[in-house]
Amino acid sequence: MRHYRTVQLAEAYARMGRTEEALGMLNDALAQIERNGEKREQAEMLRIKGEMLLMRDSGAIPEAECCFRSALEVARAQEARWWELRTTVRLARLLDKQGKRDEARAMLAASYGWFTEGFDTADLKDARALLDELSA
Repeated sequence: MRHYRTVQLAEAYARMGRTEEALGMLNDALAQIERNGEKREQAEMLRIKGEMLLMRDSGAIPEAECCFRSALEVARAQEARWWELRTTVRLARLLDKQGKRDEARAMLAASYGWFTEGFDTADLKDARALLDELSA
């Protein structure tokens, strides 16, 4: 739970334009996770770190993509489907901007396909809309 509060605080700092401080908080929390092995929020933290890297510098695509892919690995290892979906949506958007639409669509379709309920939630609506857009 402590790491979740760090994520919320880092997001608030980023919204205020203080992305360096936000990234510092996330890096510290991720280092702590590595030391103590408490990895419950690690996937979400990596996803948000990727987002913040892009906020700070729109050219940080390789670094952000690395964060997103790492977040996917963690989420899959933990069978955390919701974190996987959120990260896949973000990575699919990034891949689409790079002209990798087929990869983005396949990845998102696989993640979206795991769900059998909750289709009225914001995350699944967002995923469905992006999937439709990538399929057009």
